[in-house]
This record gives sequence, C-alpha cells and structure tokens, in this order.
Amino acid sequence: MSTLEKDYVCPVGEGIYAANTGDWRTQRPEIDQEKCSRCGTCLLYCPTNSVRRVEGRFVIDLGYCKGCAVCAAECPKQCIAMIREGRK
Repeated sequence: MSTLEKDYVCPVGEGIYAANTGDWRTQRPEIDQEKCSRCGTCLLYCPTNSVRRVEGRFVIDLGYCKGCAVCAAECPKQCIAMIREGRK
C-alpha cells in the first residue's frame, strides 16, 4: 500500500474509524511537476498535512485535502493550480 492509499485513523466517539475527509472539497490542487523546484513550501504550509514527499517529489493526498488553496498561494514558483472538482 502506498503512502497515498492509507486511510487516516482518528478517534470518534467510542471507536476508531478511517477518516477520508476530502469528499466535500470543491477544488483540488494540482502540482506541475515540471515547474516544481522541490522546495517543500507546500508541505510546510498545508494546514491538513495533505502534501507528501513520494520518491523525491511532492504529491497531494486527495483523500484528506480540503481544497483550501494555501499550498497554491504559498508556492514561490506558482506551480500549484487549483482545479474545480469534477474536471481534469
């Protein structure tokens, strides 16, 4: 199982449940890997810790990303675009 396929586990009430909370997002970040300088600013500023370093590059865990666009706003190379959900 890759890093992006793992469910987040959190305590809720009396049990522990998998929590993939990105379902209500209206926009999603998309990283242009060609422009990305691998500086890690997106990882540092992501309030939900949805940015992961995988094999030397940064990827977004869309199962947990809320679509807040903080990563896109803070990226010094402007290589993160916010895409309306439901489009490619």
